[in-house]
Amino acid sequence: MRTKAIPLLVMAVCAPVFAADAADVERIRLQSRDAVLEVTPALGGRVLAFGLAGRPNLIKVGDPVVSQPTPEVSATADDIGYLGHDVWLGPQSGWWSDQHVNPARRAARAVWPPDPYLAFAQTRVVAQSPERLVLEGVDSPVTGVRLLKSFAFDPADPATLEVTALARNIRDRSIARDLWFNTRTSAATRVYVPVADVADVRVEAVKAMAPAWRIDAGVFSFLPPSTASTARRGKVLLQPSAGWMAGFAHGQAFVIRFDHRPRRDIHPQQGQVELYLDHGADIAAGLLEMEVHAPYRTLAPGEAMQARERWTVLPYDGADTPQAHLAFLCGRMQVCAAPAAD
Repeated sequence: MRTKAIPLLVMAVCAPVFAADAADVERIRLQSRDAVLEVTPALGGRVLAFGLAGRPNLIKVGDPVVSQPTPEVSATADDIGYLGHDVWLGPQSGWWSDQHVNPARRAARAVWPPDPYLAFAQTRVVAQSPERLVLEGVDSPVTGVRLLKSFAFDPADPATLEVTALARNIRDRSIARDLWFNTRTSAATRVYVPVADVADVRVEAVKAMAPAWRIDAGVFSFLPPSTASTARRGKVLLQPSAGWMAGFAHGQAFVIRFDHRPRRDIHPQQGQVELYLDHGADIAAGLLEMEVHAPYRTLAPGEAMQARERWTVLPYDGADTPQAHLAFLCGRMQVCAAPAAD
């Protein structure tokens, strides 16, 4: 659930992934034979670009990356729409309820903004090579963790990137959290998630703005707006039947793989996959968040938990239809709908 909409800013979505702005934050580029990744050690260690070399960026990035490259890092900071890919800690209902550095937000049981120490702080480069990067974050007095993020291209598959996050409990008492990956892209991205049944779908939205969706042949997808002026804003929480989701945009197929978990492992207020959609009449200018929750765990003092995603990107020059997309995913990328056994 969100308490405010993210502005539909002019985003750097269609620029080549290797083009950086002159006044931008520092960017570190990793490149394999096939794909390019750009990460900034600023802003919590945030992914700013990913895609096939020479093709448009699949990651949606907000103007503040250039206009506000050095945000205040404090417990009173508000959210800034940098977007990109970053890592949160779930559940959202607990973001401000288990901390003492902002009593007002604790008393209000605030569910917004995300932890500024995870989102805004400068990270430290622990290891770096042309195909691998490791970043260490700061200790957060809000969430009570320190994050370690790593990005590495698979040497056996140059189209695949492994994205890993490790959260360590820095407090002198136990905490309960989950790792939460959030990858932002354009709302025009055609997204697919394997889902077995409508009972595995929950929608959080004002009815008039709720995204339209369907499940066909075991795969969830959004339906296009009924009219050109139809705005959509809302979140869909899913229990997937297999550990992947996919998006098609800019002549590229983008698959995010993750460890599939039964519903009992995921915090009941969340879904293992969550899709947040926010767009007006200009759908391409809108926002789609492709989110994955890892299992909800209790960490003893000093204990750590880890989760990962595997991102694969391939060129796609086929028809822009669900049937063609799903045939490509199953035949070319070996990701197909599958029934879940929870």
